[in-house]
Amino acid sequence: MRRAVRVVRGLWPDHNPLRRASDRAEAGIITGLAVAFLVGAPLIALAVWQLAMSTSFTTTRAERAGWRPVPARLVTRAPFSYSYDVAVPARWRAPDGTGHRGWIRVPPGTRAGTLVTVWSGPTGRLARSPMTRSQAAIQATCTAAIVVPCWGMLLLGTGALSRRLLDARRLAAWDADWEAADRRGSAGANPGP
Repeated sequence: MRRAVRVVRGLWPDHNPLRRASDRAEAGIITGLAVAFLVGAPLIALAVWQLAMSTSFTTTRAERAGWRPVPARLVTRAPFSYSYDVAVPARWRAPDGTGHRGWIRVPPGTRAGTLVTVWSGPTGRLARSPMTRSQAAIQATCTAAIVVPCWGMLLLGTGALSRRLLDARRLAAWDADWEAADRRGSAGANPGP
């Protein structure tokens, strides 16, 4: 706790004549970056969540595009596999009534003749299953949650870069002060006690 108080006291703007302008600028930059994070993080998360929700391909959008869920009957039994899904041949009817054959992915061990719901376009072409509203909300929430640390890292990088530039200025000023002290010679130097 004492260390935090010391850090805050060191950054607090005051009228200390020994505090350089670069020190005051650094305190202002740190304050600005902290405010940018505290204000920007919720706003950016909300904007990203809205964007992810509006661009997700949900069931409603799929139906508006002419896609429909249709039953597909498996022609053969799905082989056993340690993977999640396996491809097997199936038959289905498009929304316009035409029959189609192709490969679909099903869980391993699914029996021949089983009906599986697939999504088909107006011409019978299969498409990936659209997300439900809750799946879209989960994806949008995860995306928004990832954006907040990214925003923090961007601000942290900005702070580190500004600190590096300010340190370069401080070192240049320090070198200039030493050059001025060297030019004055021993008469201008403080001999000490």
